[in-house]
Amino acid sequence: MKKILYFTAKWCQPCLRLKPKMITLSESLPIQIIDVDSNAALASKYNIRNIPAVVIVNGETEASRLIGNNITPESVISEFNK
Repeated sequence: MKKILYFTAKWCQPCLRLKPKMITLSESLPIQIIDVDSNAALASKYNIRNIPAVVIVNGETEASRLIGNNITPESVISEFNK
């Protein structure tokens, strides 16, 4: 099953701006919000080096990735629907 992993942190300003939009998107898309400080193992598994990061996975396979403060809800939806 396809899902979106949103990697964030409490101290990351771009993450704080994006998080409310991701929460809104989670009402219609399968989004898991992951704090990199609380879940370092998962961040390491997906080789997260910069945040915010959105990783779209199909099962356990990475299908797409968006990184940085230019992530928009529209870009997330577009990547998810590819």
